[in-house]
Amino acid sequence: MRRLRLGNSALNKVLLLYLTLSFSGDLVWSITVNTPAELHASKGDTVTLSCTFSSTSPPTSKMSVDWAYRPQTGGPPHTFFHFSSRVFPPSEGQFSGRIKWKGSPARGDSSIALINATLNDNGTYTCTVRNPPDVHGAPTSHSVLTVTPKAPSIRFSDVTLLLAFILLPSALLTFFLIGRVLCPKKQRSKSKSLRSPIEVTEGEEFPAITSGGTPTKATCCELCFMDPDEEEEYYYNLKQRRSVEEEQAESKC
Repeated sequence: MRRLRLGNSALNKVLLLYLTLSFSGDLVWSITVNTPAELHASKGDTVTLSCTFSSTSPPTSKMSVDWAYRPQTGGPPHTFFHFSSRVFPPSEGQFSGRIKWKGSPARGDSSIALINATLNDNGTYTCTVRNPPDVHGAPTSHSVLTVTPKAPSIRFSDVTLLLAFILLPSALLTFFLIGRVLCPKKQRSKSKSLRSPIEVTEGEEFPAITSGGTPTKATCCELCFMDPDEEEEYYYNLKQRRSVEEEQAESKC
């Protein structure tokens, strides 16, 4: 009988130990906090430091959130943000005026936003959530933030210089070449091109007069793309034709 009692006592102890370990295991893993392992941003950006949590107990007014920062150069972390029923933003230090609460405890969100990120903000950010009685388990998670200089962008002045010194001259040259193709200049003989406009031989006084007696006038396109020598010769011949026409009109009278 005594042995039976001793056996029952030992069995009760084993059951008690099992129940204790089971309940303690539930307490240890009662809350879990998650953050992204790495975050990347450019200088001047607004960075969302994401932090979510899951708890076996619904969030109450006793729930609290703490954000800590440890510089990239090392050193101990220091808490710069606290939430407990209301927001307690940093009032001094490098994060003063640059932290915005974006969390929603009812949805398991305890995120914050870092405004106007700088290169000095590089480092490790730690999110800690406590929701009594669920204060054990994994209430802490870390994120490493890397802020890099912003890539240079093309300014309006750069675009203006590009248009002024490259594109505009190219467009003018293209227009000139197209005009030369559409309005080809008249071919002149080698012997005529070597003579002065005033050296006119017999039978060549009216080279630009058609069979009908009407002088041939150059078009605007031809005048635009005419060489200086051709232009001088054209106006000289035109002047000579006008003089001859006036003399002929006087002789008829």
